[in-house]
Amino acid sequence: MSDDLSRREMLAMSAPAALFGSAFAASALGQAAQTDPANLAGATYQPVKALLSEAWDGTQYTLPPLPYDYDALEPHIDEQTMRLHHDIHHQGYVNGLNKTMAAVHAMTASGEIDATKLAALQRNLSFHGGGHVMHTVFWATMSPNGGGAPEFELAEAIDKQYGSFDKFKAYFKAAAAGVKGSGWAVLGFDPIGGNLITFSMNDQDMRTMAGFVPLLPIDVWEHAYYLKYQNRRAEYIDNWFEVVNWPAVNSVYAPLKKMREG
Repeated sequence: MSDDLSRREMLAMSAPAALFGSAFAASALGQAAQTDPANLAGATYQPVKALLSEAWDGTQYTLPPLPYDYDALEPHIDEQTMRLHHDIHHQGYVNGLNKTMAAVHAMTASGEIDATKLAALQRNLSFHGGGHVMHTVFWATMSPNGGGAPEFELAEAIDKQYGSFDKFKAYFKAAAAGVKGSGWAVLGFDPIGGNLITFSMNDQDMRTMAGFVPLLPIDVWEHAYYLKYQNRRAEYIDNWFEVVNWPAVNSVYAPLKKMREG
């Protein structure tokens, strides 16, 4: 972790990352500022680092502000959807997560550990914690200046793993379109093999190997697109690629790759 990070920043970044059982995400974001700026396209890592810092205030989880205006992603994602999605839905996950953590602390403080209640708390932690983390990364990896294709380390990794960016897009779109009901499609990093993994999840439950770090998620819950696209999920997915902030995604991937190789 960079020496110039404040204790608040370290707590802010490590708390959400811990929900995925990995210190890799927090460490990588802390080191992003020292990575070759040319490989990060300047300061474009800031949306990810800044939003993670705002998602935890040192004592409880908080709703980070959007790094752009509510209407900034139009015509691809409309203003009304962004307001409802961020201010109502994401805030609900933050509230649920804080309530769950308070219940966990109360149970441990009492010394009376009830297995049934504990199982329910663990489900709530997965649901609300997953929602908070995934939405925070979701906002940070979109931009009104997004679209195009990845560059630098991430582009090389995608070409190596999927054969080409177009093949990756086809794979990712299929994962997103194939979610049954509500959920996400996610491109993430496996810190053991150093592989990129694309998978879909129902709700916010992580169904992949421990230590997986989310790099690029798309929300395919209906609240993310229904006001504009109704049941046309595939059209929403196509248009979402027009706002992906690839430099921000690479800013998380590049230090993870460097840490594993170093």
